[in-house]
Amino acid sequence: MRRPRRWWGRKSTPAKVETYTRWSFHFFGVIEILMIGVSAFGQVGPRLATGLSLLVIPHAAVCMLFSSRALDWTRGRRAQPLRLLWALAVLTAVFAIGAIGIAERGPGGDGVNAAVGSVFAGVLCFGAGTITLGVRNRRHVVAVVGGFALGAGVVSFPLGMPGIASAAVAGLVLVAGGFLAFTSIFSVWLLNAVYTLDEAKETRARLAVAEERLRFGRDLHDVMGRNLAVIALKSELSVQLSRRGRPEAVEQMIEVQRIAQESQREVRDVVRGYRETDLEVELAGARGVLTAAGIDCEMSGETSGLPAEVQSALGWVVREATTNVLRHGDAEKVAVVVRTSEGRVVLTVENDGVSDAAGANPAVGSDGSGRPAATGGSGLAGLRERLSAVDGTLEAGDTGQGVFRLTAEVPLPPTTAGAVLEVAS
Repeated sequence: MRRPRRWWGRKSTPAKVETYTRWSFHFFGVIEILMIGVSAFGQVGPRLATGLSLLVIPHAAVCMLFSSRALDWTRGRRAQPLRLLWALAVLTAVFAIGAIGIAERGPGGDGVNAAVGSVFAGVLCFGAGTITLGVRNRRHVVAVVGGFALGAGVVSFPLGMPGIASAAVAGLVLVAGGFLAFTSIFSVWLLNAVYTLDEAKETRARLAVAEERLRFGRDLHDVMGRNLAVIALKSELSVQLSRRGRPEAVEQMIEVQRIAQESQREVRDVVRGYRETDLEVELAGARGVLTAAGIDCEMSGETSGLPAEVQSALGWVVREATTNVLRHGDAEKVAVVVRTSEGRVVLTVENDGVSDAAGANPAVGSDGSGRPAATGGSGLAGLRERLSAVDGTLEAGDTGQGVFRLTAEVPLPPTTAGAVLEVAS
């Protein structure tokens, strides 16, 4: 049972919907065989029932093949299967007429008429509903279903069916074929909508990263723009004074040195403000982002009274875990727990988005970072570096129940541990 579960778990949500849609179309072929081909054995003799089944089974197989290729066409993976479309249309007409031909040359009886009628109408219904997967224009869909229904009435009447029976067969093909066509088209539309939403989710993540980069760039521009302009101006002035042998050149270079040192300090402040995080802010942000992505998020625990360096380290854990869930996992539920025990703060993040064969979180790479090893300072490897600065530890892995758990532990300073435990109590 674990292999199918892992095979299914490795798929993204759009891929799961596509697999479900593809096998639903294949199941239509199975229904055609069971309802029409197999049921004929209960209505007529084995010989005639076998002949009718030999018409239904190949037709169902061609319908399965065409639906699969048509689905690939709608996803842009192959060209429109026009030859197979026309082949299916011709086979549908030939098999439907062949069923009536078998009845004309076979034994009579009500059971024979019922079996032949079900094969005749069923092949036309399933054929019309499947062929609509290969066209996009609504008018073409209506033309396909209407054409098969009209053809059923036109063909059945000259072959000896009464006028009312021919009209009933045409109406049955129109209704049943139209229902199958609507079901098929709606399934494809739903699949395309899921892929579009998944692409929008990725685009939103990229835009968030780009917006953060722009913000950081603006901050650096505001800090460095004016100072660099002043440095350039004073350096040029110092050059001119030096050429004239003026002692003021030394003063100007001293000022340039001071501004350069001040710029370094301001840049460090900007980077420090960019890197430092607040645990409560990160938890609130994670809840909002995960909820917006349709993921159920549960958070519990107390964060007040924790030292700034502890909050910063754990805030990065929350940020990285949230990023991994959004970008790499396929989670439906995330649980975040913060607790203080025996002078240590323990942050646990669990999600049910485990999706690879090894049971590891898809965000974790070969080095445990979720990215190539050359990108040091990112992913889980970067988190371990940050936690090590405060004597913290990080553990991540599959719990064996389809849940990925990330646990970070950070010791509290002796003076802070008592205060935090008092607040928690």
